[in-house]
Amino acid sequence: MKHFRKELFFHTPTRRAFINITSQVNACLAESGVREGLILVNAMHITASVFINDDESGLHHDYEVWLEKLAPHEPVAQYRHNIGEDNADAHMKRQIMGREVVVAVTGGRLDLGTWEQIFYGEFDGRRRKRVLVKIIGE
Repeated sequence: MKHFRKELFFHTPTRRAFINITSQVNACLAESGVREGLILVNAMHITASVFINDDESGLHHDYEVWLEKLAPHEPVAQYRHNIGEDNADAHMKRQIMGREVVVAVTGGRLDLGTWEQIFYGEFDGRRRKRVLVKIIGE
């Protein structure tokens, strides 16, 4: 069985962002040489997420609005975690959106549905963060 590991790095200029990383994950898969197996893609930071959904700007806007209703950034004093920090909402947003995705690899390709794309979700940006891509298979 083959195994492959690579880290992807992101530095968003904004506090929050959704970045389509499907092409980068596909490049990792090609580099790995795995034709049949599984690929794990996970955020290596507790204020970021990896998730699968449609790459549609209206949906991304709706996510922003929905997440802000569930875990509003301000007032920052509402959170106990925010003593010396202001990112408690980012931890909660990550919990909602998830840490990682696992995708089947079939015939050397990501086995995604018709509209499915892999995204990096940033909830406390403006600094360098990383995503792990781990591939196992044959």
